[in-house]
Amino acid sequence: MTVSERMATFEKRITELEQENKRLHNTIEYLTRKLFGKSSEKTAVLSLGQVSLFEEEESFFDEAESKANPEVGEPDLSKEADNYRKKRFKGQRKELLKDLEHVKKVYRLAEEDRTCDTCGDGLVSVGEEFVRSELEFIPAQVRVIDYYRETMECRTCRKNDNPYMEKSPIPDPVILHSMASPSTIAWVMHQKFVNAIPLYRQEKEWQMLGVSLSRATMSNWILAAARDWLIPLVDLLHQQILQENYLHVDETTVSVMQEEGRKNTTDSYMWVYSTGQYAKHSIRIFEYQPGRGGSYPKKFLKGFEGYLHTDAYAGYNKVPKITRCLCWAHVRRKFVDILPKDTKAPEAAMASQGIAFCNQLFAIEKSLHNVSIDERKEKRLKQEIPILEAFWAWADSLRRQVPPKSAIGEALNYVQNQKDGLMNYLKDGHCSISNNLAENSIRPFTIGRKNWLFSGSPKGAAASAAVYSLIETAKANGLNPYSYLEFLLQDLPGLPFRQYPEILEDYLPWNSQIQTRCKKNKT
Repeated sequence: MTVSERMATFEKRITELEQENKRLHNTIEYLTRKLFGKSSEKTAVLSLGQVSLFEEEESFFDEAESKANPEVGEPDLSKEADNYRKKRFKGQRKELLKDLEHVKKVYRLAEEDRTCDTCGDGLVSVGEEFVRSELEFIPAQVRVIDYYRETMECRTCRKNDNPYMEKSPIPDPVILHSMASPSTIAWVMHQKFVNAIPLYRQEKEWQMLGVSLSRATMSNWILAAARDWLIPLVDLLHQQILQENYLHVDETTVSVMQEEGRKNTTDSYMWVYSTGQYAKHSIRIFEYQPGRGGSYPKKFLKGFEGYLHTDAYAGYNKVPKITRCLCWAHVRRKFVDILPKDTKAPEAAMASQGIAFCNQLFAIEKSLHNVSIDERKEKRLKQEIPILEAFWAWADSLRRQVPPKSAIGEALNYVQNQKDGLMNYLKDGHCSISNNLAENSIRPFTIGRKNWLFSGSPKGAAASAAVYSLIETAKANGLNPYSYLEFLLQDLPGLPFRQYPEILEDYLPWNSQIQTRCKKNKT
């Protein structure tokens, strides 16, 4: 090998090492940002005038920073405070308190003070002056309900040596031989699955109320109530969701103890299935499974034929007779994740251009939210096709210019490989541009998981899935989840719904009776 050939080899190797070093630095920066940085996908490198997908979620301070002009100098803080105060509208506090019970307190002068300081005559009340409203907190109270029932006797029959007695009916218990009531079980479920308070913390709260209630007891309550009363209703929701034509699916990990043949450190999965954005009735169903294989959604969705909104996970390809609609929010996230800190770097311009394309699509989608289904499809084809064509042309051209293993190269390869699925939402006005609906539905579970960390058993995970299903479906239909759970646990124990399954249809969240009894913010 000649000296020039060796030099060429060394230079090539040096170039490869520099690229590898840059790629590793980008990976470290990305992981550091994921671990310690903000979870928001708002970006600072976009040029002025570009639409932000998350603009409406900006806080007051984010907005002030993004719109500040560095050349103006220090702002007048007193004027800024005045401007901020002006955002309050007349009657704002009244609007916030309108659905709460109001108690009128009138403070009166003491009898000995009801004399005129000028002439000494007695004072007469001429009216009342409103001063202010305050929000009062009333701590929870716990009481014991002792059930008795009346016994009736026919005296005439007794005289005729034919005794007849009858006892009054009482409500069936939610759990046999237990002190649990519908309200206590519903509250335990609400605290854990809505407020993300694990059972060991609830145990301390019950102690403060004077009740020694162990986490094991509360866990058994959840298991028994879900098994006997909630899972049958979730099964009915499962039948209902399979009749839809547009669904969203997502999944996330969960640690489950005591799984047969598996280590406790092995990841299991919680899946969520949701009706589409424009469905008549909103349904959210959670399902625990020990794995992430495509066989699980295939089994759950047996009989479903329609549009399935998902991420790019290949396992969903096992579901037959569906049209997959992939998520443009994931595309945008790919470009957000590779934004470097150095806004002058070439990668920053490339990534921000990809984000800008996505933002244009989402801005159009936002404007089409309230139009008819047919009009949405028509306007999508007219307004979004030019943007999409420009995006694919830009992505294809850029792929030829950047190394395939670079961060921008991998992002471009991702979108190019998923092109067909990303375009499928244009086929029907009922479809959504993203899978955010499913991701938002599963978010309460991921928040709760940070606190309670794991499920104690597969049965516990299945019970949790049933409770989450009814809570998130209730919330999606405008119900107070605690009121809904309490109502179910009060009524279902006394009904023969196993012999007559049609009874359960009256307990679906969109039933008029349920809407009246359990409406959110109902006083």
